[in-house]
Amino acid sequence: MNEELLCALMTVLGYLLGAIPFGIVVSKAMGLPDPRTVGSKNVGFTNVLRVSGKKAGVLTLLGDMGKGWLLGWVAMQWLTVESFIMIVAFAPILGHLFSPFLGFKGGKGVATAMGVVLGLSPSIGLLMLLIWLGAVAIWRYSSGGALAAFGCLPVVAIVNEQRQEFFVFSLLVSTLIWIKHKDNIVRLWKGTENKMGKKKQELEE
Repeated sequence: MNEELLCALMTVLGYLLGAIPFGIVVSKAMGLPDPRTVGSKNVGFTNVLRVSGKKAGVLTLLGDMGKGWLLGWVAMQWLTVESFIMIVAFAPILGHLFSPFLGFKGGKGVATAMGVVLGLSPSIGLLMLLIWLGAVAIWRYSSGGALAAFGCLPVVAIVNEQRQEFFVFSLLVSTLIWIKHKDNIVRLWKGTENKMGKKKQELEE
């Protein structure tokens, strides 16, 4: 099989895998509320964590990150053309954001994108995780941690990677993450964004 065809097949499969809403799958499997109907109504792990507890939240996080990591890692192992690798790596993120199983709606892509970066470049992925977790620990804003991490990603990519394709990929991913968080940005600016730990907050991934 030539690499162009392999890339096309992996892209389609990656999109479909990325489209699996693990927040809903985990919640239904555990007999918990559908995250689309409670809390922030987001299918991401932080809303599941908020409304259904740590176990469901962690399983959702592992599922969403895992599908991203798998495609990033497999692309690095099976493909040699950098542009093809990035196309395949981008597919699960698009699938998560625009899932055909949810009427082309989805989560905000943070965990899936983080998993992809870990699969493509473990060192950069770990650094992004540290920025994400560190920002949340300091400011207690879930959205703020995501924005901080992906705001830094293009800078980290251009400093630490020699691949131009990876920089373009990081720029596109970060732009999408920020666009999906536009409402959170407005609330952060106005000082009305809910902090993690509040009893009545509505967390959004």
